[in-house]
Amino acid sequence: MTKAQIQEMIALYLKAEKAILTGQSYSIAGRSLTRANLSEVRQARNDWEQRLSNLEIRSRGGNSSYSVSTFC
Repeated sequence: MTKAQIQEMIALYLKAEKAILTGQSYSIAGRSLTRANLSEVRQARNDWEQRLSNLEIRSRGGNSSYSVSTFC
């Protein structure tokens, strides 16, 4: 995936988080969802953010074979 596509996914997950926090339904890729699990949406956003980080590291010639854990 391209950097722009990954950034778009992150933006969609941020929008979903906001909708969940305000108690509303939200849509991603044409699918409407209600009462979503906030922790699952946040984990998915974190996964996309990690993909973006790995892509940026590789673009600078670095090694992205390690992972970083985030504890909330």
